[in-house]
Amino acid sequence: MASASASAVFLGFAPRFQNGTELLLLLQKKVTSFLLLSLGLSSILLLLTWGASSNTFMFTPKQALSDSAPSPGYPKITDDLTPTITYGEAVLPSGNLIADNSTATVSSQVPNNNSSPIIEPCDMSTGKWVRETREPIYSNLTCPFIPENKNCQQHGKSPGYLYWRWKPDGCDLPWFEPNRFLSVVRGKTFAFVGDSLARNHFDSLVCLLSQAEVPTNGDRNPYKRFLKVHFPSSNFTVMMIWTEFYVLGMPRTNASTSFDIHLDKINTAWTSRLPSLDYLVISGGNWLYRKNYLYESNKLIGCVYCRGENLTEYSLPYVIRRVVRKALESIQSCQNCDKLMTFLRSHTTSHFEKGSWFNGGFCNRTEPLNESELDFDAIEWEIRKIQKEEIERIKQFDGIGDTNRNKRYKWLDVTKAMMIRADGHPGKYYNKEYSRSAYDCLHWCLPGPVDMWNEMLMLNLINTSSLD
Repeated sequence: MASASASAVFLGFAPRFQNGTELLLLLQKKVTSFLLLSLGLSSILLLLTWGASSNTFMFTPKQALSDSAPSPGYPKITDDLTPTITYGEAVLPSGNLIADNSTATVSSQVPNNNSSPIIEPCDMSTGKWVRETREPIYSNLTCPFIPENKNCQQHGKSPGYLYWRWKPDGCDLPWFEPNRFLSVVRGKTFAFVGDSLARNHFDSLVCLLSQAEVPTNGDRNPYKRFLKVHFPSSNFTVMMIWTEFYVLGMPRTNASTSFDIHLDKINTAWTSRLPSLDYLVISGGNWLYRKNYLYESNKLIGCVYCRGENLTEYSLPYVIRRVVRKALESIQSCQNCDKLMTFLRSHTTSHFEKGSWFNGGFCNRTEPLNESELDFDAIEWEIRKIQKEEIERIKQFDGIGDTNRNKRYKWLDVTKAMMIRADGHPGKYYNKEYSRSAYDCLHWCLPGPVDMWNEMLMLNLINTSSLD
């Protein structure tokens, strides 16, 4: 009874009861009423609290990213999908010191998920090279397909040139992801058409993709004019098709470095393969930097770099425009090339100093050039301008006519980025059986700055596939 009385006093009343049963029944009623009242008050309080703090639960994906705490080991996301990473001191394998507090921002990130949203890319052609601490995706030890004349590390070149990354103005270029690339191009056929720099581009892609899967038919012979590599798991085929000029060109003699170039006749060695392709990258122009003879309707009309001969001398930009236009028009007129996507890669410069290939020219820079050292009046910049005008011209025909309505054209502009990278050539660091004792200041080391071309290519493919 003492216990019951105490409970009654606690609940705020202490009446007299005739027996214990009566007291117990009354206590049960009071407790039930108290619990119901407490539950009601709690519900009201919860609703008031929820209403006052509704912004905690109702937010956009952007707010969710910017307001949430960062996961351990990842930078806090400070704006719309643009985390900022700050690196402290880092020492390269060569012992070189990267500048303190190098910064890199990562936007347009490409996760391993085909359904992931893709950020609209900015202009990738303008920017700067910034210090990078990450190792390249592949090396001469992990890619067995690097030609000897591009294998700079094997032949002793200091690795400092590997630790730079292209940073476009206003955004970042995502790292190449081999598995993601293969997923996008599953079941497709890809071709690079052009000269030895097209081969440079091809070799870079094969090495990058080989980090996900070893392809069949890989070949490091730099002189093969046709290569076809297959990645079985994704049923992806990539080819290298050699052409010096796009149009028909024939050596004047066996020992001559000059060609007879027929400006109005396409080289069918590459156009005959167009119907089998889904993607095409064309590039070129370097074989026109020599004395060549020009034909139209099988008649000699003049020459280029032929001063002193009794012929009309045409400028290099004029010839470049003619052959690029002929190539693009041939692609556009292909009758069985439905949905073919063509990339025109812009011209890149050599970095010879004090001469050229076989007259003492060299390249021994160990860092990228400053922008103040670039020459935007150089012929390479003029060639880039012509290429851009021609790709814009052919786009006007894209969608005209039932047969050609699905062709698409893309511009892969790498000229300025590569003008800066005087440090990225093999120079003297390659197997000399290929070019005697000359410096190679035209092609690019593998791995090296050329891998950036495939990062641009990957981003273009992903953004395009997301629209299909």
